[in-house]
Amino acid sequence: MRILYVLTSLGIGGAEKQVVALAERMSAKGHSVAFLVLKHAQEEWPVKLPVLRLNLAKTPLSVVRGIRFARNFIHLYRPEILHSHTFPANLFTRIASIGVRINGIAPTTINTIHNMHEGGLHRILAYALTSPLVDRVTAVSTAAAERFVRLRAVSKNKIVVITNGIDTDEFAPDQKRRKITRIQMKAASSFVWLAAGRLAPAKDYPNLVQAFQALQQTQPDTQLWIAGEGDPTTLFASQPHLLRAADLPQWLGLRRDIPALLDAADGFVLSSAWEGMPLVVGEAMSMGKPVVATHVGGVSELMGDTGLLVPPGDSSALMQAMLVVMNEHKMLRKRAAIAARERIIAHFSINSRAEQWEAYYQESLAGSGRE
Repeated sequence: MRILYVLTSLGIGGAEKQVVALAERMSAKGHSVAFLVLKHAQEEWPVKLPVLRLNLAKTPLSVVRGIRFARNFIHLYRPEILHSHTFPANLFTRIASIGVRINGIAPTTINTIHNMHEGGLHRILAYALTSPLVDRVTAVSTAAAERFVRLRAVSKNKIVVITNGIDTDEFAPDQKRRKITRIQMKAASSFVWLAAGRLAPAKDYPNLVQAFQALQQTQPDTQLWIAGEGDPTTLFASQPHLLRAADLPQWLGLRRDIPALLDAADGFVLSSAWEGMPLVVGEAMSMGKPVVATHVGGVSELMGDTGLLVPPGDSSALMQAMLVVMNEHKMLRKRAAIAARERIIAHFSINSRAEQWEAYYQESLAGSGRE
């Protein structure tokens, strides 16, 4: 198969990481794979496959030119599958593919929705109005799929759920790496909580900081590391008192060594207000870490009966769940860690997910009369 992946950017995010991992495995299976990227990001995932960058600006003229270049590239590359991810790339692909034919046959267009919320009502309306322009839609969680169907942004007959996949070889516990990283991070004997993700409203870090401050009142030998791109002062502009507190978390900024940080940590915490299916929760489970997370999006689908779920926006409940994990006997935490990793290996490995995508592509082509 010839597959063209369309992304808004190759920036350091979960959706982008997932697509790069999938593309690499499709290429390894012998398929011809390339990327079409709408705009540049300051920090990007490295890719070894061909990439066409449109470098779009937020102007109508730039978008029109981008569509023209994209259509020319599609005719040149001749993909059978045109697979886009996240709202800007999904909408761009729907429009850019209008009337495109290769040997008289249109490429099969597939959109993937990566979050419960991909923007406001205008984006939902845009999805609904352009729905006839896409062949198939997938979502990373059942919760996300049901929401977009309920809002009539996607037809129930057109959408399926294909969850994210975790690289269980990359995210595997390493005791030597744990010791080295804890020394580097000056963790000493502290119980370390790790949170990871862009400093954006969706992650609701103010909720987490409030929970952590309450936790430290009874558990002073506790550290919280937050790894993610962004400026905390901007995120906490409306709550500056949280940043002035003496017991601040360690803001690590953008990090590319998440496996090492997970090794060094004793638990992982997700405080999000909304999610699709957060890749980093699966990565933490694959590393054998106890997880405390807000009950949003597809988090419960990923965790099953491992870890603890709390309502979003409830810092008291979040703190209490973190405290429960810390007070558990180490043997119980170890058993839970083994169960979490086994769940990821059994149900969410990236290799099995790549096989699922390959079968889905083949089924899509067969359904369009093209194999």
